[in-house]
Amino acid sequence: MNRPTSLAEVTETRSAETADERERTGSRRTAQPAALRGAPSRSGEGPDAAPPVPESLEDTALSSATLSDLLLRTLNQQGARTGAQLEEFIRLPFHILDDELLTLQQRRFVEVRSTQGVGRRGYFFDLTGEGRSRVREILPSSRYVGPAPVPLGQYWAVVEKQKVQDARVTREMVREGFKHMVLDDELMDSLGPAVNSGKSLFLYGFAGNGKTTIAEAIADMMGGAIYVPFAIEVEGQVISLFDPLHHRPVFEEEQTGGDAWLKPAKGHDPRFIRVHRPVVMVGGELTLDQLELQFDAQSGVFRAPPQVKANGGIFIIDDFGRQRVRPRDLLNRWMLPLEKNVDFLTLPMGPKLPVPFECLLIFSTNLDPSELVEEAFLRRIRYKILIGDPTREQYEEIFERCCVARGIPYESEAVAYIFETYYEPHGIFARACHPRDIVNQVCDLAQYLEVEASLATPMLKLACGAYFLDTSDPQADNEETEAHVD
Repeated sequence: MNRPTSLAEVTETRSAETADERERTGSRRTAQPAALRGAPSRSGEGPDAAPPVPESLEDTALSSATLSDLLLRTLNQQGARTGAQLEEFIRLPFHILDDELLTLQQRRFVEVRSTQGVGRRGYFFDLTGEGRSRVREILPSSRYVGPAPVPLGQYWAVVEKQKVQDARVTREMVREGFKHMVLDDELMDSLGPAVNSGKSLFLYGFAGNGKTTIAEAIADMMGGAIYVPFAIEVEGQVISLFDPLHHRPVFEEEQTGGDAWLKPAKGHDPRFIRVHRPVVMVGGELTLDQLELQFDAQSGVFRAPPQVKANGGIFIIDDFGRQRVRPRDLLNRWMLPLEKNVDFLTLPMGPKLPVPFECLLIFSTNLDPSELVEEAFLRRIRYKILIGDPTREQYEEIFERCCVARGIPYESEAVAYIFETYYEPHGIFARACHPRDIVNQVCDLAQYLEVEASLATPMLKLACGAYFLDTSDPQADNEETEAHVD
């Protein structure tokens, strides 16, 4: 797949693809209803999604010089290694590596120190003096050591086969995904289509009503697995992409023996690792420069920004509006990616690089959206959903669930006491997080007093008194008390 090289080419390519599709079908391209498709598709799960194992150097799309230099840097850093160890570390079939090793031996950069086992996979390869001199020459241009990188064009091809837009959820899946929360049917029926759009979602409402939890639940219900490269190569530079913090390998929980899950997998290009759909979340610490390539001076490679790590999954901007950048500037940053599914990154002293932007972008804020951005910006966000305060019935159900989770007998009178003593007299609004926090306060208090936790009024009064903010004026209260006494 040829990657686009400019914004104009991106636009022309997308327009041409759309025109070809309409010409073939005679109609606009639409998604087939889930009821007609049968089981919802799982992006990254199809037989064509797995990148095939390369059979030759040409299949890797890497140059001979790139692979030879990687072998030299690896031997320089790790010392003598067998062919099997190099295969496991660089994650390419040995016969591809061996062609380069033979060339390096002929150039007297590499020599065989000893043998272990049968065949060249058991040879111990090491650098010669000339080889170490060669390493000193190539280190200034790149110090990358690790799995062989995937050229940007190949990365594009794999991402195209595992778009988040291809993942589908049904009404039943949405209800199953949110069963751990107390949400009304209307809200869930608004969230379902937003998830299937695979575009953008704006969750707003007061803090404590579950916006972040909803965003995380969306990622879980989409499920599926995708293939992520360990690193990308472009313009002679290496961009590290795999991040254990966001990319959880499939079946990692079932692996034994330490780092066994890091060993090359059979059945697909070992330069890729199969991971659960990624969920990347950033908060108030986000700045615009963090959305660009970051150079790691220690390793000598670039680090992929969070939106690239989120490809094929979910990218959540939590606490939107509280970042150290203006909301308008942050939204402007996403206009092109949201419309064209392409983001442009800049290499120092190099051209802008077009990279895929194939993730569900979720904004979450507890601020008033109308005060954050103008209508013209909000119009670009496909779905805008209010996460409101729970009703009295929902509040009671949440409270009961929290009591069951902590092993405390539930009493409806306790909820009535909280509303009559705190919410109604003081004008406090009930939030979805309050039941969990109050029950936790009760448990903390019971542990301190060395008694059994319960919703008895004395214990509930102490827990709520320490939880809710007392906004009354002490001086005014004293004056009122003195006046009453007089």
